[in-house]
Amino acid sequence: MGIYEEIELPTSSLLLSLNHVSFLCKSVSDTAKFYQEILGFVLIKRPSSFNFEGAWLFNYGIGIHLLQCNSVGDIREKPIVINPKDNHISFQCSDMDLVKRKLKEMGMEYVSAVVEEGGVQVDQLFFHDPDGYMIEICNCDNLPVLPLSPCLSSDLTWIPATES
Repeated sequence: MGIYEEIELPTSSLLLSLNHVSFLCKSVSDTAKFYQEILGFVLIKRPSSFNFEGAWLFNYGIGIHLLQCNSVGDIREKPIVINPKDNHISFQCSDMDLVKRKLKEMGMEYVSAVVEEGGVQVDQLFFHDPDGYMIEICNCDNLPVLPLSPCLSSDLTWIPATES
């Protein structure tokens, strides 16, 4: 089955939202500080039954779980080059200039990119967290979400596919 072929959709939604992302860290405290200072996440209580070091952060309806690695060898080397086509997590942003200023103040390298589609422009910033995971900051909500096939929206109303 090709990516653009029609598929039968479930009549009810199984998923509600993204709950959290989880990252293995060389230093939970350094990485937690990064997500707090650069991206505005807040430390929250994590279950005391865990028998390993970690931290939970939350903001914007998104959870980030940090897990202390057993050995630095458990984590891939931080890439030397920032490659926007690498695996990444993306955050919607309302003030790209503020993020740029914060990154510059902290001496963080980043790459800027612009995506254009039908006269709409999306600005993107890509950078690595302390453990080498790629972060994207964007104003991606400028681009409309146009399904390629009929689908159910988040409020379970039917959205017809757009015609090409």
